[in-house]
Amino acid sequence: MPAPDWRRPRRARVVRVRERLREVYGIPLMRPHGHPIAELVLTVLSQSTNDRNRDVAYLRLRDRMPTWEAVRDAPLAEVEEAIRPGGISKVKSERIQAILRAISDDPRDPEHELSLDWLPRVPLLQARDYLCALPGVGRKTAACVLLFSYGLREVPVDTHVSRVGMRLHLLRPGAPFVELHNEMLALTPPGEELELHVNLLRHGRRTCHARAPACSQCALARMCPSRVLFAG
Repeated sequence: MPAPDWRRPRRARVVRVRERLREVYGIPLMRPHGHPIAELVLTVLSQSTNDRNRDVAYLRLRDRMPTWEAVRDAPLAEVEEAIRPGGISKVKSERIQAILRAISDDPRDPEHELSLDWLPRVPLLQARDYLCALPGVGRKTAACVLLFSYGLREVPVDTHVSRVGMRLHLLRPGAPFVELHNEMLALTPPGEELELHVNLLRHGRRTCHARAPACSQCALARMCPSRVLFAG
């Protein structure tokens, strides 16, 4: 007799959560953009800032250094100045250049040494392990690259997704991010990775706030075991 699948009740809840979030936020229309290095750099720039400052920093960088080779080879001070609007530019500029040099030093696409176009042609675990071995790249960043660049089966778990997932008892409170990613991926129906990630993210930003969640306005309140903790 097979062992019981302890994820089954949570999988059913994920389906209900997805359906309710779809009613509120719709289905994201994003398509894989096919630019993994751009996604890596954007993710680095997004740390400790908002989307607007991230985008300003990225556009300044690309305007001043139109190729990734130029970003890699530029004086560090020039990269730092270009991305200054994104905050902590010294740390981010060093990390971006370290990532680009690591990709060049171990090219998987010999004809184009600064390329990650080979990622969708290898097994997912191999692609993920490669990304996670790059300087400063963790599971969330790797998941963003794989999902947003190529539509591969990954679900990024940021602070918003993890908070909503824990309050809904989909994810174990206090679990390390590797476990959170593994569990969210296991619970997400294939083909719905992007929709679930984006709508959980939207819900965390707009309603399920960290300190004062708007439970009275929450579309998920009836299925949320944590709502009693915030009843005022």
